[in-house]
Amino acid sequence: MAETVTAVVTGANRGIGFAVATDLVRRGCRVVLVARSRARGEQAVAALGASPGGAGGSAELVVGDLSVLSSIRAVAVELDSRCDRIDVLVHNAGVWPTRLVRTEDGYEQSFAVNHLAPFLLNHLLEERLVRVVQVSAGLYVKGRVDPDRTPGGEDFHWMRTYCDTKLANLLTVPLFAKHWENAGVTIDAVHPGVVRTGLGDPGGVKGLLLKAIKRRWDAPEAGAAPVTRLAFAPGERSGRYFDGDRPVPLAPVADDPVLARRLWDQGMAHVA
Repeated sequence: MAETVTAVVTGANRGIGFAVATDLVRRGCRVVLVARSRARGEQAVAALGASPGGAGGSAELVVGDLSVLSSIRAVAVELDSRCDRIDVLVHNAGVWPTRLVRTEDGYEQSFAVNHLAPFLLNHLLEERLVRVVQVSAGLYVKGRVDPDRTPGGEDFHWMRTYCDTKLANLLTVPLFAKHWENAGVTIDAVHPGVVRTGLGDPGGVKGLLLKAIKRRWDAPEAGAAPVTRLAFAPGERSGRYFDGDRPVPLAPVADDPVLARRLWDQGMAHVA
């Protein structure tokens, strides 16, 4: 009998993350959902158990706020205690900020969630990891990361900061591939497409207008499909970037080894 695949999906209580978790459960995986809200996370676990084909796998919950360093570490400790091996780690949790919010650690919230949380979890769990899939965004091409200003939100902009943080995260993907090249761990990033989720909804009149526009976008299930396929298709190389199912070269803005190393070194200050 084949060994059950253990998959961890962050931000898995809704949107693309929930759709990815649903697909993985249907494939027979043991899926650990990481969610900030216990109530919403428990609702997601219950829905996965009741979904058609849900009996193929299982779902369980780890609660944690990935914008707070101490909580990221607590999530890592909990995952480490539950999972002898993490066959697939899907970094899906993300924030598109509509206003400047700084965490208790002094970081701009989306920088913490979109970049620092995956960076730290990769390091804290690396002895358990086999395959990492980073859910990225094509808007990284609009990013301009300043390691002296972006982390604390000194250059905050309601549109560009999301792009900046996604770029920061993507810059480190090739470094992780290099870091793990002899450890048997692979990592790739994927842009799932323009998907209809609650990401970036500002509320109010603007929020209603955005929801109307989003009706034309793909459903979360469409965005989840390339993520799930990539989870089970590591290929011969690691550190790649996919637009849907298609591997594409990174734009020049993400091909900056000096900037990537600065971001790596900054993140490493929180690993120990």
